[in-house]
Amino acid sequence: MTQLPPRLLIADDQPDVLQALRLLLKGEGFAVESVSSPGALLRAIDAAEYDAALIDLNYTRDTTSGREGLTLLATLRVLDPTLSVVVMTAWGSVESAVEAIQLGARDYVEKPWDNERLLATLRTQVELTRALRATRRLAAENQRLRGPDARPTLVAESRVMHDVLDQLERIAPSEANVLITGEHGTGKDVVARWLHAASPRADRPLVTVNAGGIADSLFESELFGHVKGAFTDAKTDRVGSFELADGGTLFLDEIANVSPKQQAKLLRVLESGDLQRVGSSRVRRVDVRVFAATNADLRREVSEGRFREDLLYRLNTVQIHLPPLRARREDIPPLAALFLREQATRYRKHAVELTPGAMRALLEHGWPGNVRELRHAVERAVLMARGSAVTEDDLRLEQSQTGAASPAAGDLPDDLTLEGAERLLIQRALARYSGNVSRAAEALGVSRSALYRRLQYYGL
Repeated sequence: MTQLPPRLLIADDQPDVLQALRLLLKGEGFAVESVSSPGALLRAIDAAEYDAALIDLNYTRDTTSGREGLTLLATLRVLDPTLSVVVMTAWGSVESAVEAIQLGARDYVEKPWDNERLLATLRTQVELTRALRATRRLAAENQRLRGPDARPTLVAESRVMHDVLDQLERIAPSEANVLITGEHGTGKDVVARWLHAASPRADRPLVTVNAGGIADSLFESELFGHVKGAFTDAKTDRVGSFELADGGTLFLDEIANVSPKQQAKLLRVLESGDLQRVGSSRVRRVDVRVFAATNADLRREVSEGRFREDLLYRLNTVQIHLPPLRARREDIPPLAALFLREQATRYRKHAVELTPGAMRALLEHGWPGNVRELRHAVERAVLMARGSAVTEDDLRLEQSQTGAASPAAGDLPDDLTLEGAERLLIQRALARYSGNVSRAAEALGVSRSALYRRLQYYGL
């Protein structure tokens, strides 16, 4: 779609100046409206939206103080704070320029103007106005879509989740850092989003970082940013996650996987609020509330020398532990119903419901992958269902995943594929170590990151 020409409003009390500006600007593709007095300018602003305004500072004959224009500028900033205003006067001075900028002008030119500089200035200010308005529209639309309460749904029918929800409601309004623990797939990211949405920082960014998945060589760049030329591939400046989250919340997932070397660098920023981009000596201060999550036992990690005790104390001002799904079976029906609605909408299937047999299968299942596994199971079932009823067969839950004991190696089905065998081994390892991914990975002889990739692949 062709973009409309930029609309420019110019105000000056001299007809020859207005005529010269109209000829110049129309020839450069601007849609120009001109007025000759402050009152006419305000009426024009009230009647239409402009991309930029170019206004004189003097309107009364023999007046050179610029007070009229400065007063007009202050009024414009109240009427439309997104409008870029450029001021001009034949009686320029450093003092009036500074005052104009302080009152909200975005640039300042003197008469007689240089055509190229004036055109470049106005094009820049048009882009800025449009960007500011687009940002405001997006924010308003997001707020409308989110509604009065942007908190994600937390299902808490079980007693144990009632206790969790009570803790969340008490700590959300605070500025305390929060450590969220629990097995893989229990919904730690959902809790982080809920806490942020219920906090005083809800209108500021929530930045999520998989801290354990960042290579050591990229850790500082990802979290603290870098400047151009800091290293071979640093072709531009980069803003790190801490700066992106300034004024808001930073969620550090998989915190136990951060190396000891990087733990020390993270601790310094958490203690002081000061950081330096890689390759820069400039110190930048950030105001960030930190949520961290892990399924590891951090106190055990501390005792075995893999995690800094002082960093643990910085992160767990308050600790929230999420129970596994097998410990909150009362929540399975409402969770399944929630996911069923979501996936039915996503895949445009209407009036989909679980049969009693399907619900029974869900309740009897072992759920080593917890809530995430339940979500994937429901999504798969919605896709596989032939009609409006989701059956036990549509869920395709393997018997080895149910609450019944897993079959011994000699009891494996003859038609088991290599992929199925790997999935089964992962499920057994998770069940043996109560969902602890670190210990399961160690038992399977793979890294945590490799096991996480397999868990995502199998929807566990």
